[in-house]
Amino acid sequence: MNLVRAELERLSARRFVQLMVVLLALAFAVTAATTMAGSHKPTAGELSSARAQAAEARRDLEATHQECLARQNGTLPADTDELFPNDCSAIDPIRQDRLPIPADFLPGVFTFAEQARPLLYFLVAFLVLFGFLVGASYIGADLTSGGVVNLLLWRPRRMTVLAAKLGTLLGTVLVLALLASVAYLATFWVIGQTAGLPGRLDGEFWRSLGAVHGRGLLLVLLSSALGFAIATLGRHTSAALGALAAYAVVWELGGRLVLEIVDAPKPDLFMVSSHIGAWLNGGARFYDDQLCRGSIDGPYCEGFYTVTWVPALLVLLAITGGLTAAAFAMFRRRDLI
Repeated sequence: MNLVRAELERLSARRFVQLMVVLLALAFAVTAATTMAGSHKPTAGELSSARAQAAEARRDLEATHQECLARQNGTLPADTDELFPNDCSAIDPIRQDRLPIPADFLPGVFTFAEQARPLLYFLVAFLVLFGFLVGASYIGADLTSGGVVNLLLWRPRRMTVLAAKLGTLLGTVLVLALLASVAYLATFWVIGQTAGLPGRLDGEFWRSLGAVHGRGLLLVLLSSALGFAIATLGRHTSAALGALAAYAVVWELGGRLVLEIVDAPKPDLFMVSSHIGAWLNGGARFYDDQLCRGSIDGPYCEGFYTVTWVPALLVLLAITGGLTAAAFAMFRRRDLI
């Protein structure tokens, strides 16, 4: 307990951590102020017009679905040049995740139910970067300055010390992420109530938002552990930053380009960013034109494939767990001076 308390004091006293917390609060304040300034309470006329446009859009979707069924039954005029999917259920309004609603036709009006999810994605992205940088600087600075050596003189158990550092980091980041999430979403909920529209806040909305939030928190913890592990392996904060930059440039950009040149099938499966998106969204669809080559569906082939959240999570856990295990193994046997 004394070791954890000491690590918590060391982490909270770091100027870089304090600076990142200030930047986090500043980013939230700017986002909230911008949203407040760009929104207004809709008038009765605006609401009436938006409802009419939403109803017309839904009628258009139903008409398109009926035309697809007519083509499938052979009753659609032959001179039509509109393309429909091979399976008309794909455009069936009843099967759609979301139908047009009045909020879609209210420009300049913030609707909490419609914007909460994109805003939460922004929060998660910021917290992922926050966790990675704090995790890397926390252990990297101690290894560079010799603070770890001094700590081992007091508690000469390497694995215990490193595990306490990692546990303290993850616990602190989790608490900060939870507090930031509550404050962030509550702020925009108030904006929706006072300077916009709350939207439809039913049980399904909160369950969906809670699922995204839970997956996002796990992603933040994995990012923090990853930054910690890479900095431990490289014995410096810059090692984690360099590894992140090198991966983004060499593989996410360069590797993707090479895979496209050699015409590799399903190149998105080899990108960590694809698995991050699949995990955060509960699944993701990617396009590959090779899937339509020689397909019997002809022009109606969509060429999409899906990555579910289970393999995406396994990939992220394997990467983070492997690097963390390697960091502990190297820390156990190498010279720290």
